[in-house]
Amino acid sequence: MHQRSSLVPSRSGVTRRRLAALGGACLLAPFGIARAQPALRLARLENVPDQALGAEILKVVYGRLGIPVEFVDLPAKRSLLESSEGRVDGEVQRILAVQTQYPTLIPLHPSFNYIEPSAFVKDVALRAEGWPSLAPHSVGIVRGVGSSEAGTRGMSRVEAVSTMDQLMQALAAGRYEVAVNDRFSGLLIIQRLGLGGVVRVVDPPLQNIPLHHFLHERHRALVPRIEQVLRSMQASGELQRVRQDAVAAMLGSARR
Repeated sequence: MHQRSSLVPSRSGVTRRRLAALGGACLLAPFGIARAQPALRLARLENVPDQALGAEILKVVYGRLGIPVEFVDLPAKRSLLESSEGRVDGEVQRILAVQTQYPTLIPLHPSFNYIEPSAFVKDVALRAEGWPSLAPHSVGIVRGVGSSEAGTRGMSRVEAVSTMDQLMQALAAGRYEVAVNDRFSGLLIIQRLGLGGVVRVVDPPLQNIPLHHFLHERHRALVPRIEQVLRSMQASGELQRVRQDAVAAMLGSARR
């Protein structure tokens, strides 16, 4: 009889090693699943360009931590209801005052984006010097936009429309002399509607309003990690560069 070489493993030895490997894989699998970060679902106001801009910035912020994010497009009021009651994980961006009415939403610092309510005109000579400079004119605003409603309060000729598209189309048609919209959102809509040679923005903006990202309170432990990324990106100038790149990309894609 030939003696089995010691260099050739026995069939039982191979079987034992395979079982050990499989057992180890089974033991490690649950830990791998536990480490996987589920996507955060963030409310984003539908049909609002500056919200889409904020979402693009947050993709980069959360990407620094390897946390996937998804965006749920919702009407403004329903958005706050869904996020404050925890059916989504937070808001892309809101003004800081939201925390007063919705204490279950935690604002993250520093602010990471902003809106600039601005005057848009067709053929009126306007010198933009804050909200009072609009008073002599007929003004169009978007219904429900708090900054526009507050800024034009008490003015005698203010007309509210339902959407930003309607706002710019009505301005182009001469229904009012001045339209108030966020500067970036207005420029993007002008590009998308092909109104670049018809209406224009008047600088400087009427106001600059910081916007904060909000998370539902169940994600309180995550807040310091996100804030650290925001502070680091702000200090290095990266936050502003990311915003500028996103603005350029979105305006470019809106051109006809």
